[in-house]
Amino acid sequence: MPGYESKNRTSRWISVVFLQGAEADAVLGLIDRSGASAAFDYLQPRDLGEATTDAALENGYVYDRIPDGRTDHIIEHDGSPYALTYSRIYRYVSLLRWHPLKSVLEPAPTRPTPRRDDIWVAPRSTRLAQRTVTL
Repeated sequence: MPGYESKNRTSRWISVVFLQGAEADAVLGLIDRSGASAAFDYLQPRDLGEATTDAALENGYVYDRIPDGRTDHIIEHDGSPYALTYSRIYRYVSLLRWHPLKSVLEPAPTRPTPRRDDIWVAPRSTRLAQRTVTL
C-alpha cells in the first residue's frame, strides 16, 4: 500500500476542502443521515489532484498531522489517503489528503533574480548603501 498508511515523515496532510456554516451543515446532516462514508463520497470529487495540491501548497494548507481541536471528530477512511474532520459546535467540515513529502518540499516559485547584464539593476554596493541606518 502507499505511504499514507504508514504515516511516516515522508508525507504530509494537505487540505482538499474546508466548508463552514450552511455548506458544512449540509455535510453534517449527510453524516447524521448516512454516515461518514457518504460524506467522503460527497467531498472526494472536489479533490482536483495537482490543482488541489498546488493550491494547498501555495496557501500554506499543509500539515504534519491532521489538524484537530477539542470538539473535532476525525475519521480516516480505511485504505484511502483521505481523512475527514468536523465539528458540529463550530459548524465546519474538512477533507484532507495524505501527500508525499517530496512534492511538498519543492521550492515555491520566487521572484527571478536579475541577470548580471541587466542595465536596470543597481550595483550591489549601491543597493547596500541605501539600506544603511545611522543612529
